[in-house]
Amino acid sequence: MKYYTLKKINATNAQYRMIIGERSNGKTYAALTSMIDNYVKNGKQGAYVRRWREDFVGKRGLTLFKSIVSNGYIEKITDGEYNTVKYYASAWYLAYTDGTEFTNVDINPFCYGFSITSMEHDKSTSYPDITMVVFDEFISRNGYVPDEFILFMNTLSTIIRERSDVVIYLLGNTVNKYCPYFKEMGLNHIKEMKQGTIDVYEYGKDSRLKVAVEYCKNIGASKESNVYFSFDNPRLNMITGGVWEVDVYPHLPFKYNKTDIIFTYYITFNNNNLTCHIIQKDEHMFTFIMPKTTDLRYFPEDVVFNPVPSALPNVFTHINRPVHPIIKKLYWFFSANKVFYSSNEVGEIVRNYLMWCNGES
Repeated sequence: MKYYTLKKINATNAQYRMIIGERSNGKTYAALTSMIDNYVKNGKQGAYVRRWREDFVGKRGLTLFKSIVSNGYIEKITDGEYNTVKYYASAWYLAYTDGTEFTNVDINPFCYGFSITSMEHDKSTSYPDITMVVFDEFISRNGYVPDEFILFMNTLSTIIRERSDVVIYLLGNTVNKYCPYFKEMGLNHIKEMKQGTIDVYEYGKDSRLKVAVEYCKNIGASKESNVYFSFDNPRLNMITGGVWEVDVYPHLPFKYNKTDIIFTYYITFNNNNLTCHIIQKDEHMFTFIMPKTTDLRYFPEDVVFNPVPSALPNVFTHINRPVHPIIKKLYWFFSANKVFYSSNEVGEIVRNYLMWCNGES
């Protein structure tokens, strides 16, 4: 089986190199191996970034480089001077062990750990030798930190300072195609990308900024571990084939007429406009959500939910904040699980909007 390599995306020479694909295809291994290479050959250090500090401390920190150590790569690239990695105080050092204790530990770490949620603690420290940043698992299915992209930019600012020799790798599994980083970085075509392709984004003729996005080629068919994930569940296709994970959502329980619509409101999120109907038919009452096929116009009688703050009296950011009696009534349908969707894609958009609402609350 052929695992992922950085060769193609490195050829773009982009400052930001985003790599998206299935789990266990070698993304993190390739990036961390490159970090060790950069240190041994050039004396330059790396930064390993996660959302939460708990993601790389303790046992996670001790085992981060375990697979690289296990295959003898460190011993080979250092000509036997080192054969393992020692983790101490959110940093990783090349070391040599005789199996019972460390007999030789490099004086300088080759990699520092950073969490974007605790970046305030690192602002006063300088890292002039870091030239490679790896943000692992930047795509989340469980939600994001409020203003996360800005926190990540501040973390990078702490590392980069006034230099221009730093390359940033963002590694993510295909668990959520509505990741806020895509919108914040202007990556408008990720959802249309084909596996095995690379898109390069540039930002105006006077800007040298480049972002390369690689949607990894599928290696899932050759993974022996696929036998464990062969259940008839579409969400598992992300593990075995690298396709975007999409949940299964409740669809319209029965047809309705226009006269059954008692109220309509709108949600706009990540450049997606949705129409939300409150349906009452006989003894049934529920919300049905579908894409809005025309442009959204902000009429005074319409209720609109948009994460972007507005001074209009009928536009609100959070559907879960009862700042108006009608919002409490609309949100009740979500609390009571009486919401249906025209497609699973629509369900994913609403799920991400609700995660944003809960994260910002």
